[in-house]
Amino acid sequence: MSVGWKPEQYLAFEDERTRPVRDLLAAVPQGYGGRAIDLGCGPGNSTEVLCARVPAARVSGIDSSEAMIEAARKRLPLLEFSVADIAGWHDPGPFDVILANAVLQWLPDHAALLPALAAKLAPGGALAVQMPDNLAEPTHRLMHEVAMQGPWRRKLEGAAQSRTALEGAAWYFDVLRPHAAYVDVWRTTYHHSLAGGVGAVVEWFKGSGLRPFLDPLDAAERSEYLERYTAAIAPFFPERADGSVLLPFPRLFMVAIRQQ
Repeated sequence: MSVGWKPEQYLAFEDERTRPVRDLLAAVPQGYGGRAIDLGCGPGNSTEVLCARVPAARVSGIDSSEAMIEAARKRLPLLEFSVADIAGWHDPGPFDVILANAVLQWLPDHAALLPALAAKLAPGGALAVQMPDNLAEPTHRLMHEVAMQGPWRRKLEGAAQSRTALEGAAWYFDVLRPHAAYVDVWRTTYHHSLAGGVGAVVEWFKGSGLRPFLDPLDAAERSEYLERYTAAIAPFFPERADGSVLLPFPRLFMVAIRQQ
């Protein structure tokens, strides 16, 4: 029984998940026309922000999940969305804007991937990337620890390798600079206030980071894994005076502008 990507689970925290792409695209110059694409568009919330930033562009989106693409088509029926894997995406462009919001962390070899994406830009085009940088956070360390300490260890041996560990900001600057006239890299830690105690944190990551750990398990194993995981992370999320918990969430951002 596969959990897979569930648009409704992902969008349970739509405002919080969409805020980073708004911050990312605020650093992309306005006025682009031509073609723009949202790689790993999910249910279309990031695509909607892209459309607002480049209203004169012809915007499209791709995602490897059929469920996510179906949700994106319902949300933005006038746009073109396709089921496709970024690793096998061969459209040469050129694109005026390539957006990759919270998706490239699922792909390996960023030293080759980012220059390849930059090469698809039109002169003066923008590559805008945002990736969660939270593998060292308790939420993710404990995903791995619970996976390795339970009866499901064999099933979950590959789960920890599903995400690419990110390099530092300077490394990404150096990778992109030879392929761009301008590169801006920054890191932000959001502190999301979530109602519902530690259970809200679990619900958040059921829509993203926990997916590789839950997919291989049957229903009973999944329930036990989540019970152990919830207990493990609970000490890191004490309730605030208003009953909420704060979820620290570091993210790495980069915008590269190709030479005119």
